[in-house]
Amino acid sequence: APSGLREQWKNFMIGRVDWWFAYTQMTVDILKETGFPQAHITRLDNAIDTDGFKVDLDSWSETDIAEEKKKLNISPTGPVGLFCGSLYPDKRIDLLIASSDIIRQQVSDFSLIVIGDGPSMPQMREAAETRPWIHLMGVRKGREKALYFRLGDVMLNPGLVGLHIVDAFCSGLVMMTTKTARHSPEVAYLRDGENGVYAGDSPEAYSGSVLDVIQSPERLQKMQQACLADSERYTLENMVNRFADGIERAVHE
Repeated sequence: APSGLREQWKNFMIGRVDWWFAYTQMTVDILKETGFPQAHITRLDNAIDTDGFKVDLDSWSETDIAEEKKKLNISPTGPVGLFCGSLYPDKRIDLLIASSDIIRQQVSDFSLIVIGDGPSMPQMREAAETRPWIHLMGVRKGREKALYFRLGDVMLNPGLVGLHIVDAFCSGLVMMTTKTARHSPEVAYLRDGENGVYAGDSPEAYSGSVLDVIQSPERLQKMQQACLADSERYTLENMVNRFADGIERAVHE
C-alpha cells in the first residue's frame, strides 16, 4: 500500500534519524534514492546462526545419502529439487506442482522433496498421491533437515524467499524463484545466474529455467560453488560485527 499511512510515516521518518542500519543492500538502495547520505548507512546483511546447520550437513556421509535415496526410491544420479518452508499461498505451491510436472516430463528421474507444513499442505498432499516422485517429509529440523538438504541439487521456491536462502547457500543449493513473488528483504542475496535464478512466473518459464540449470552439470556445479562461497559471507558473526562497527561510527560521528 504505497499511499497507506504506514508508508507515509516511514517516508516522513527516513531523513529524521542520525544513522540507518539496513537489513540488506535493497534497503540501502531505497535509502539512497531518498537522498539519505550513504556514509550514515550500515548494511547488516541480515543472517541467522548457520554454524550448527553446517555441522549437521557435514555429519552425513555419501553412504548415508545413497541409502536415504534408495529408501525413498530416488534415482542415485537423478536431479533432486527441494522445497523447504511453510506451505501457504504466497509460496506459490500451484506453480511448484505444475512446474515440477513439466520437469519430470523432460527428466524422467527427477524427484521433488518437500519439507514443511501449513495451510497449503492438503494441496501438496493431493498432488503427491498421484506423483510417487514427490516426497512429503513434513516438518524436519536439525540434523534430520540437513540430510534432505544434502539430497538436493536445487531449491525450488517459486514463491516468497526469506532467510532460508542462507540455508540454501550453506548446502550449495541453487535457489530458483520468481521476480514477481512477494519476497522478504533477504532475496537481495540472490544474484541472478550466479548463485540462483529469477525465473518467469508461468509453469513453462519456471520449469524451463530449472531445466537449463539441472541439465547443464558444469553450470550447476559453478552455481553451487558460488552458493557455498556466499554461505561464508551471510553469517551471524559478520552481521554482528557490522552492527557493532555501525554503532561505533554513529556515536563518534
